[in-house]
Amino acid sequence: MARKKEFKQTLLRMFRARIPVISIDSIEQARVLEVIQQLAEEIGIPIYVHSLSHGTMDIKTKKYLNEDRSFAGGLDFAVQNIAQRQNLTFVFTEVTDIEDDNLVSRHLYDCVAQAIERGGSICIITPKGIWPQLQRLGMRISLDPPDEEEMLEVVKDCITPYKSSIPIEWEETDYKMAATILANMTKIEAENVIATQMAKGSLTKEDIKELSTAKDILFSNISGLEKVKIDPYTLSVAGLDGLRKWLDNQRQLLTADLKTRKLRPPRGVLLVGVPGCGKSLSAKSIAASWNLPLYRLDFASIQGMYVGQSENRLKDAFSSADNAAPCIVWIDEIEKGLSANSNDSSGVTTRMIGQFLFWLQESTAKVFVVATANDVTKLPPELLRRGRFDELFFVDLPAEDERKDIINLYIKRNMLKQPAAEIFAKLVDETEGFAGSDLESAVREVAVHAVIHGDDVVNDELYLKCFNNIVPLSKTAPERIESIRLWGRERAVPASGVAWMSNQVEKPLGKRTILV
Repeated sequence: MARKKEFKQTLLRMFRARIPVISIDSIEQARVLEVIQQLAEEIGIPIYVHSLSHGTMDIKTKKYLNEDRSFAGGLDFAVQNIAQRQNLTFVFTEVTDIEDDNLVSRHLYDCVAQAIERGGSICIITPKGIWPQLQRLGMRISLDPPDEEEMLEVVKDCITPYKSSIPIEWEETDYKMAATILANMTKIEAENVIATQMAKGSLTKEDIKELSTAKDILFSNISGLEKVKIDPYTLSVAGLDGLRKWLDNQRQLLTADLKTRKLRPPRGVLLVGVPGCGKSLSAKSIAASWNLPLYRLDFASIQGMYVGQSENRLKDAFSSADNAAPCIVWIDEIEKGLSANSNDSSGVTTRMIGQFLFWLQESTAKVFVVATANDVTKLPPELLRRGRFDELFFVDLPAEDERKDIINLYIKRNMLKQPAAEIFAKLVDETEGFAGSDLESAVREVAVHAVIHGDDVVNDELYLKCFNNIVPLSKTAPERIESIRLWGRERAVPASGVAWMSNQVEKPLGKRTILV
């Protein structure tokens, strides 16, 4: 895959080498023709362009030479001229039905054979593949959508002519931010988004957020990924201070210019730990606080029944995520989709693991992956090594201060009357071993009583009763929870930001203190 500068240089070499057939993989015909016109003027060779709407024209003079608009008619005209003159180049912008062996493909094959004898070159712009026997006569090249550098030029070219006619508040940093957001969209899509913002008669700093919304709409149904709607007003995560501080630093790196230091954008975080302690909620919270679209990658929906189908779907999903960047990709319970202990005899799971690891390691798009796992022992070891995810955090059962924050958070969210101070302290003390979801369920039960019977029934006794009705997972499956916690203490960074106590000092289950 190539951006515009590399694409232009490669295409120039192909034209000079007189490659008989060049297939260009791109959905941006206008952008490809813009490059071809520049090359025609730079190297001084005749280049003719055929389209179904106008026929064949000289790309430099814009004069129409053949009014036959059909593809077959355009090919016949090309063959006649190539037979009479050497080193001619014909570009076909709208070509169909050349993926397989058929009459159209063979017609084109015969034309290419003529071009080989006379030093001609036939260029085809199509995002689809072409008949293999035909492709082997030439070469294929791709043109990616504009990157940040090219998009910055596009944004400035759209806005500069209107600086004297409408108020424009954007500074250089705003232009760069807009380019970062719009990168990987097609040029025409980006121009449409910018024009829509300026159509209201001004361009303010608040419009930067609208660019993210517009891009989000364009990629709302991308292949292999499910768009997750988030409500930033209900996505507060109590506790996990260590994780939140680390994420604040990563957010700055996601928008910073890292090219000069040869750094790649932040790749993501793997959250492991006790079920119900806020791992999945953290993914939504990150997207809300960073003001980025959130997409959920579900390995179950990617699985196909035919050979290679699952791998191709996963590849399409990763490609779509790269094009939607900057964004957040959330993989919930990743161990269920990429289990190292899978009994899959076909090898599909192994190939998907390899594909995922390759993308995680090599992709340079600003896609931040948030993966969660409950049973980390099922994950392949290579997924846990440094260089895949930026960090591995362990989300443990909430400590005392965290339980205070969580209970307060849900009381305020459900608009409930606060219990007495001594009762609140008792609730915090007696919920040792509760997960965040357990605390939410207890407060929710109080809220249900308030809805049914009115706010007057909410008192200290109701709080105590509702909290006593909850049996946490740490009691129903203590061995499982303790094994998960032991793994996290030895191999991961605590998401709370507080180090676990040394094993030389006995502490009740769930208590943490700072090591000194």
